[in-house]
Amino acid sequence: MNILSYMEAHGHEQLAVWTDREAGLRAFIAVHDTTLGPSLGGVRVWNHPTEEAALMDVLRLSQAMTYKSAAAGLHFGGGKGLIMADRTQKSEAMMRSFGRFVESLGGRYLATEDVGMASQDLEWMAQSTRHVTGLPVSQGGSGDTSPMTGYGIYMAMRACARGRWGGDSLSGRTIAIQGFGNTAAWLARNLQEHGEEVKLVITDINEAARERARQVKNATVVSPEQVYDTPCDIFAPCALGGVLNDDTIPRLRCQVVCGSANNQLLAPEHGDALQKRGILYAPDYIVNAGGVINISCEVGVKYSEASAREKTARIYDTMQRVIAIAKGDGVSTAKAADRLAEERLAVVRKVRRVYVGRTY
Repeated sequence: MNILSYMEAHGHEQLAVWTDREAGLRAFIAVHDTTLGPSLGGVRVWNHPTEEAALMDVLRLSQAMTYKSAAAGLHFGGGKGLIMADRTQKSEAMMRSFGRFVESLGGRYLATEDVGMASQDLEWMAQSTRHVTGLPVSQGGSGDTSPMTGYGIYMAMRACARGRWGGDSLSGRTIAIQGFGNTAAWLARNLQEHGEEVKLVITDINEAARERARQVKNATVVSPEQVYDTPCDIFAPCALGGVLNDDTIPRLRCQVVCGSANNQLLAPEHGDALQKRGILYAPDYIVNAGGVINISCEVGVKYSEASAREKTARIYDTMQRVIAIAKGDGVSTAKAADRLAEERLAVVRKVRRVYVGRTY
């Protein structure tokens, strides 16, 4: 793989590398696009088998963050951090070193929590950089993003229900949830708190997560491999990416795919494959925007949970717009979401060119 050619083809601005032998740190930061503002994205701790796999992950995720912020109407670009390690290897020294890495970019990248990270890690990073978001509310941040992300998934599901079945109630539906971490748990909680009488089928590769799922009302726990073949109305991928591919799409027995995992489509053509099967796909960066929306309500202002919730609720409207574009243009919802994001980026780029070109 030619990294520079890939970056040029996909519009990436920067890929930074950092090593610190004493701290045991090997890390990357990808800045995809800063048209709308500084790049914002989580720091993922994941022990990829190869450097090439890690690079592709951080590059793809940073691009998804650009589209996520653009489609959500936020004033951020897309970025992502990646630490090549197992979460059990994390240490204060490692996080402080990564903080210095973030600081070296001078504010082009704003870091926050992602897979493998915790609040304590952000607090350690904040000792070395000003550019950390999502710190605990007690420290002036917006706190855990999972509650707002879970709420956003729920709103996206309601919009998909209207698009598929004509009404946005989810009562009577069966929802299969793949991955039962914090975000998925908050999705289940939102379903219950809003009076949705649904049946849940839940799986996770972690036994502790499966045990938590067994405590959820009206939930059945299945093995990770069974979930693709489970009859359901909505399949909700809430674990890692690439789960919608040539092998799994033919097995799906649902009418809607709507979940929080990043980069669910293994390749762009899999959005078309879902459309050909008559499955309504809710693009992941539309669905899971609640987290970045939550963070946007702390940058430059005092955090307001009410404001974050009101803005997250708009995911319902955004998803409806995506469905309308797909129907009007005769394309998949994956392509429709990209068009929505790209149109906003194009408008802002044009405005910036006009502004820069003025004489006074």
